[in-house]
Parts: sequence; C-alpha cells; structure tokens
Amino acid sequence: MIDINLLPGSGKKSRSKSAGLDLAGVASGLAARVKDPLLIGAIASAIVAVVAIGGMYWYLQSQTVSLEEQLAKAQQDSITYTAVIDQRRKTEAQRDSVMRQVRLIKSFDDKRFVWPHLMDEVSRALPPYTWISSVVQTNSTTAAQPAAAPPPPKGKDVPADSDSTASPNVRLRIVGNTVDIQALTRFMKVLEASPFISDVQLVGSSIVLMDGKEITQFTLDASYQPPDPTAIKLVPVALSVR
Repeated sequence: MIDINLLPGSGKKSRSKSAGLDLAGVASGLAARVKDPLLIGAIASAIVAVVAIGGMYWYLQSQTVSLEEQLAKAQQDSITYTAVIDQRRKTEAQRDSVMRQVRLIKSFDDKRFVWPHLMDEVSRALPPYTWISSVVQTNSTTAAQPAAAPPPPKGKDVPADSDSTASPNVRLRIVGNTVDIQALTRFMKVLEASPFISDVQLVGSSIVLMDGKEITQFTLDASYQPPDPTAIKLVPVALSVR
C-alpha cells in the first residue's frame, strides 16, 4: 500500500528528533570511553612523544647549523694558515741558505790569516844565532770537520745565529838550526807564549857539522790555536792612489 503523509513537516520533525538522539548517544559513548585511564595515558604519551620528537628535531637542526658554520670557518682558517705556513717555510729556507753562505765565507776568512799569523809568530820568537830551515804543515786537513747536528725537535726553530764551523786545525813542524842550545829553549818558550801557537814539543835535536862548525839541528811540532779577540789588532790599510 502507499502511505500519504497529509501533515507536511511532521516527518521532518521526527527525523531531526531521531538524529538528535543519535548524536547524543555518540557523545555520551565517547564521554564514557574517555573516562578510561588507559586511553588517557595513551593520548598523553602520544602528546609527550610528539613534543619530544619535535624538540629533538629542533635541537639537532640547530646543532647542524652551528657545526656547518664552524666547519666553514675552520676551512677558511685552514686556507689562510696554509698560505702563512708556506710563506714562513720559504722565508726559513732563504734564511738557512744565507746562513750557510755566511758560515762558508767565515770559514774561508778564518783560514785566510792562519799562516800569516803563524809565520809572523815564528819570526818574532826567533832568537839570535838561530835560523829556520823549513816550516810545513803535518796534518792533511785545515779545518776540523764538525759533527753532524741532530735535527731540531718538531715545532721548534733552529736559531739563525747557530754556527757549526769549527776553528782551523793546523799542525806544523819547524826545522831549524842554532849555535846555542839555550837559544832553542828560549825559542820554544816564546812560541808557547804566543796567542796563536800551542802545544810546542821538541821532536828531536842533533849535532851536525856546517862549514866545519858544530851546530844543533832541531825539530819542533806545534799547533795553531784561535787567539783571544783582544790579541788581534786591526789596522786600516792605506792605498796610495796615483
């Protein structure tokens, strides 16, 4: 059969009333379930977890940005300091090269006046009635070889004024003649008192005939020693210009 509703509006009111009843039931059901302590704890745990994850993400993000800035600054400093270190190494290499040349020149200069000083001292100490037959060098080297210096510790610089050049090591032999044996003793004493000569030793002496006369032939060994700076007198050299 077909039912016809002759009261318009009565159906709408019934439908709205039934829908209102359904919403109230759902709300009351939710209110009843929210009162469950396990559900409340789960919701609270979820909220705390979301907040904690967000905080950790923000903290890690800020740390990443800070570390990236530090890395960029460190790389820039590394580039700057690398250029400075390279320049310093080049400067030190040039300094070492100059110091080696200076030491070489100084060693030559120290040896230049060794024999003039020795010959001058021998001539000055020579007593009367005594003459020299020969003065020769007996050792093969004119300068002591310096021992190899150990490398400097890492991070430390070698002093620029360090000088490993040793003083000239010269041994000489003096052969001469005298008619007075006391003159030989005086000659040895004067040589020993010289600031340039040390370790004077009598190697031997003998009586020989020369022009029908007996004379004493002697042989002395001595060493060159670096003099005290106060014993050296420097005088200007005058050059005549024509």
